[in-house]
Amino acid sequence: MAPQDAFLKGWEPAKAAWGRGQKVIRLIGYDASPADTRRYNHASTIANDLFECRYPLREWQWDRDTCIARIEAAGLPVPPKSSCFICAAMKPAEVRALPAWCLRLIVLVEARAAPRLRTVEGLWRRSTSTRPGRMTDFIRAEELLPATDIDAIMRDAPADLVRFQDVAAHVPLPERPAMAEWLETFNATLPIRKEIHERTGLIGPTFVPAVQPLNAEQNIEPIG
Repeated sequence: MAPQDAFLKGWEPAKAAWGRGQKVIRLIGYDASPADTRRYNHASTIANDLFECRYPLREWQWDRDTCIARIEAAGLPVPPKSSCFICAAMKPAEVRALPAWCLRLIVLVEARAAPRLRTVEGLWRRSTSTRPGRMTDFIRAEELLPATDIDAIMRDAPADLVRFQDVAAHVPLPERPAMAEWLETFNATLPIRKEIHERTGLIGPTFVPAVQPLNAEQNIEPIG
């Protein structure tokens, strides 16, 4: 919420409302399901001098199933569960559904962190009966990326990233290259995973040649 609050504090309509002694109405998407009810019970106890929070889905008594039914009735795709993909809370099925550029970043992050890890194996912390502690091992076992690409990322990308950061540190800030430039190069030379599941619902290790560079800003914003 902090980034939203920081933006709103400079948003002229909000500033005008506060100047009139009014609160800004904030609409929160908690539904009437048990899980969101627990979140609501906590959030509703937090007082705020600037915002009045309303929960329209709860006012309409819509639970998660009702929300899904309404979305489908409107002919719209049901949004996936939202989360950061570099997150220990990711489920195996959610990792399977990720586009290739996300999978590559997961491999990169774990490879970059590996020399300093002492008490955990990777992003999933420790292995369980259902999945390894490293998402990279899962990606390899499920063939979500070619093994040769995984090996190349683990071998070359961390050192290349460090070299980029070392060089960039000596460039004056106004001219300093952004991390997005390195990521664009990182993704441009590798094959991309064809997003066939968006059209067919199928998920598998299907690859096609890269037709244009991808970067970390080309993300799908799921609705939570």
